[in-house]
Amino acid sequence: MITVRETEITMGVKNESTIQEFILEAFPAVQHLGNLLFLVHLLAYLASIMGNMVIIIITWADHRLQTPMYVLLSTFSFCECCFITTVIPKLLSIFLSGRQTIPFSACLTQAFFFLFLGAVIFFLMAVMSLDRYLAICKPLHYSSIMNLRVSFLLIFLCYTLSFILITCLMLKVSQLLFCGPHVLSHFFCDLGSLIHLSCSDTRSVEMYFFFASVFVILLSLIVTIIAYSNIVVTVLRLPSAKERQKAFSTCSSHLIVLSLMYGSCVFIYLKPKQGNRLDSNREAALVNTVVTPLLNPVIYTLRNKQVHQALRDTLSRVRLQK
Repeated sequence: MITVRETEITMGVKNESTIQEFILEAFPAVQHLGNLLFLVHLLAYLASIMGNMVIIIITWADHRLQTPMYVLLSTFSFCECCFITTVIPKLLSIFLSGRQTIPFSACLTQAFFFLFLGAVIFFLMAVMSLDRYLAICKPLHYSSIMNLRVSFLLIFLCYTLSFILITCLMLKVSQLLFCGPHVLSHFFCDLGSLIHLSCSDTRSVEMYFFFASVFVILLSLIVTIIAYSNIVVTVLRLPSAKERQKAFSTCSSHLIVLSLMYGSCVFIYLKPKQGNRLDSNREAALVNTVVTPLLNPVIYTLRNKQVHQALRDTLSRVRLQK
């Protein structure tokens, strides 16, 4: 028999859990530098978008670059553009006006796309590492293993697996109750911060989030380490010192970006209790959303002679048409 008192308590919890919006406070300690930080992050955002768009346009404008390697790179660049666009515009508005409110539904949507695109990027990095391993370590078999059909199939698998993992996670999160407080100490709807505000039992959600993060990050990291380890061994066997130096120069650049991305994500996500170190997560998240997307176009292709030649040829054709 349910008493009147129990009914009142249940109704009270339901009323308290109807939070309609959250407040993103980002970096209150440096809010007095808002205009300067806005300008710096705006320039970084525009540079990242432009660099990645150049890669996409050149890849599809020049038939010489329509190979598995550059198709994967252009897909990676497209995901990078979408990934930073889910976060940076909101961060820019916070720098201009201080705290920003975000509706509950928009918060969940932002968290979904941030995690979904992030997972796709990690899987793509693993696939790109395998592609480079085959090209450098198995050059005679490369064309028979990797072709455009295989590369599109791998891209499809990256998107599908990421979508399934993150959709299941967000369905769990959408069932949580939020009774207040509703201030997120972050510059976007970070899932760890969001879970920390819930008044429900979050153990199952946190464990699923932890194991999903382990699966995505460690699987791609293991594949990348194995691929690059074999690449390094192959490069060391090259007879020419000039060839070895050139190969190591390219590999070291890639590894710097990979270290930044994996290091920051391991720090943020690979801990079972997401409530730990939430403040420091903001700084680590900036590495993924601002620094690495800015470096990626330079590291992966803009230092590439084939891309330089394709860009020059495209610009020449445009001038001739004028």
